[in-house]
Amino acid sequence: MNYNYLVIEGNIGAGKTSFATMLAQETGSRLVLEQFSDNPFLARFYEDPERYAFQLELSFLSERYQQIKTELGHPDLFGQSVVSDYFLAKSFIFSKHNLKDDEMMLFEKLYYIIQQQAPRPDLYVYLHLPVENLLENIKKRGRSYERKIQPEYLKEVQDGYFGFFKSQTELKILVIETSHVDFVNSKTDFQQIKKRIFDGEFNPGMNMLIL
Repeated sequence: MNYNYLVIEGNIGAGKTSFATMLAQETGSRLVLEQFSDNPFLARFYEDPERYAFQLELSFLSERYQQIKTELGHPDLFGQSVVSDYFLAKSFIFSKHNLKDDEMMLFEKLYYIIQQQAPRPDLYVYLHLPVENLLENIKKRGRSYERKIQPEYLKEVQDGYFGFFKSQTELKILVIETSHVDFVNSKTDFQQIKKRIFDGEFNPGMNMLIL
């Protein structure tokens, strides 16, 4: 793989973990997955967002940073590449939507202290799906705590991601429209996306790809 550190991101239900797992297996890379199911505040947040948002975002920030520090803090002696299904900026994107203004002020201070110590990926890939496709995927996987996710929430999260992308001038970001492919069930579709990721030359900032 011609990237030492590759991030695969996306909205809730976009298939980022599936694609990252498949890509890591295909390339022999080390896979770093977010351990979101272990977060004690996640199910409570979906039940009562206003009450548990701050606890959720702080816990996610600390867990993500600790995992990144552990997994990426020391170079692999054999030069093994890393594929991850999240980037630390995810904490900032979700917090801007979930937190109240005073909570966000405090969170932002903590985030920027931590963010300076986190490694930056060689390429950040965002798998983009329309909200209706996301809802369909969320329904299919049947996680009980996701049943109350509303389309408005997914749209706001999506807007948060694109707002972040537009602010980036140094990070190489590749946004891939995946509504017309099925990389989980089609090997051909998976290979098509993989080839475009590895064969493309991308400029700093946001690069768009429609399949």
